[in-house]
Amino acid sequence: MNAEKQIIVPLDVSDEQSAIALIDQLPQVVWWKVGLELFTSTGPKILEVLKSKEKRIFLDLKFHDIPNTVAGACRSAACYGVDLLTIHATCGKDALKAATEAAQEGANQAGIKPPKLIAITLLTSISARQLAFDLKIPLELPEYALEMALLAQEAGLDGAVCSPQEAAQLRQTCGDDFLLVCPGVRPTWADKGDQKRSLTPAEAIIAGADYLVIGRPITTATEPELAWKRISDELSTVA
Repeated sequence: MNAEKQIIVPLDVSDEQSAIALIDQLPQVVWWKVGLELFTSTGPKILEVLKSKEKRIFLDLKFHDIPNTVAGACRSAACYGVDLLTIHATCGKDALKAATEAAQEGANQAGIKPPKLIAITLLTSISARQLAFDLKIPLELPEYALEMALLAQEAGLDGAVCSPQEAAQLRQTCGDDFLLVCPGVRPTWADKGDQKRSLTPAEAIIAGADYLVIGRPITTATEPELAWKRISDELSTVA
């Protein structure tokens, strides 16, 4: 895969005008992530903007609800023609299965290709200590992330979102056809911010990630285009 096509840049802005300004500032970016803040602000209009510019779309709404509601949401989202769509693995197997079927149905009705449905294993802002003490999960963090990925794979999902620190184990266990999307990727020269479990872009790809979600190191840089190029150059050295 072309290194530049492995980087997904989040549109972590609050309105359509700011989003378009960022897209136009980085014309070389192929993949953009639309999350809760922007989608709640603009609705599907921002997806139309991205499609008109021939961009690939990661619709990161992290659905988490009962099976019937999750299925309805995935059926509707599939009609937008996005490439990736997220759902929390902790919805459970019934909801995950319902989501995959509904996404296929929605895409079929719209006459388009269904999105790849990927499961959130554990938010990258959560540390091992928080998993144990706040969420009361008795498993070690890497084991928990793996269990969530396996649950998603068993339910028929296309992949999972995990921190780059879990990517190697998930790749080894889930196989090469299971998509791994890794946020929490930070170049050595960037601030880690609220990411608790990060690796550099090159380390994440070597560990088995298919896509890297890299936001603030690019979007808040003094010169975003140079930051993008610096990361792309780093990835091009990974065989």
